[in-house]
Amino acid sequence: MINVFFPDEFITKDDLYFMCYMVERIARKLKQRNKYVINKMGYEELAKKISLANVLHSDNPNKVAEDFIDEYNLEIGTFDITKVNSELVDNIPTELQMGKVYQRLIIDTLDDDEDFVNGMIRVYNSPICEIIDDYNSSAYYEPSYVIARAYHNNSFN
Repeated sequence: MINVFFPDEFITKDDLYFMCYMVERIARKLKQRNKYVINKMGYEELAKKISLANVLHSDNPNKVAEDFIDEYNLEIGTFDITKVNSELVDNIPTELQMGKVYQRLIIDTLDDDEDFVNGMIRVYNSPICEIIDDYNSSAYYEPSYVIARAYHNNSFN
């Protein structure tokens, strides 16, 4: 994928990772699902933000998240991903850890004619994300090839 602001530069896997991390951070803060953030921003805005990721990553992540929330009029919801059964879950994965899970899933399932932003939109709108984001299960903890296979099969079974 080519940077929309600097056509001589390419978007990297690290830029994708930053965006996945920010989506996770914002969704948790707003008590929304990740797909809400992705869909509210849309392709063009996601392409702009991923093109700026190499600069935005050095800024305060709380400020970046707040800027995204304000810029895209993102609203508070009721989905609390951190509400888990304490008998089943000792530690909830961090936003950074889940950013890495989703970065890998996007890369592992990327079509030849698809860029990172299209991959984000496709993956975050997949029903498999509801399973991955259920921390009472261990789906998010599976090796990346298992998660990619589950994505293609629409199931971890």
